[in-house]
Amino acid sequence: MEPRVQVLPDIPPSLRATLDAVTTAELPAESVWAARQWMNEMEPRLARYVSNAALRKEMLGRIYHESRLAGLAPEIVLAVIQVESAFRADAVSSAGAVGLMQIMPFWIRELGRPADELKDPWLNLRYGSTILAHYLAVERGDLTRALARYNGSLGKTWYPERVMAAWRSHWWIAR
Repeated sequence: MEPRVQVLPDIPPSLRATLDAVTTAELPAESVWAARQWMNEMEPRLARYVSNAALRKEMLGRIYHESRLAGLAPEIVLAVIQVESAFRADAVSSAGAVGLMQIMPFWIRELGRPADELKDPWLNLRYGSTILAHYLAVERGDLTRALARYNGSLGKTWYPERVMAAWRSHWWIAR
C-alpha cells in the first residue's frame, strides 16, 4: 500500500477528504471482471491515440483504477485526457501544465508533495483524477462547473463542452 498523502493545513477540507479516500481505498475484488470488460471495450478506441498495445493496456488499467478510486466515471477521465493532451504523457502547455491530464505545477506545493514529478504519467493521472473529484465535490456534482474549474475557466462553458463532446463521440458506453 502506498504512503498516505500529507497535505498542507490550508487545503480545503473537501480536497483533504478526497485525497484521503483516494490514497487509502482499494478496488473490491468483484470489480476486476468489470474492469476487464471496460478495458476490452475501450482498448480499440484508444488505439488511435496510443499505438503501443502494452502501453495502451497499462494506461487503461491505470485510468480505470484511479478514476474509480476517485469516484469518477473512467470515460470522463478518458475524455479529459483526450482534450488536455491527446494522450501524450510528455505534453506541456504554454501555461506550464504538464502531462496526460495537464496538471499545473502549483498543485505539488498545494498538496505538500514537493518530490512528486508531474511528468510521471501515473502520478499525473492520480493528481488529475483527485483534482477533478475534488472540484466535482465543491460543485456538488455539477460536472459542467467541475470541468470548468479543472480548466481554470469557471463561468465559461467552452471547455466542459469540448470534454463532453469527446465523451459522447468517443468514450460513451450505453448502460
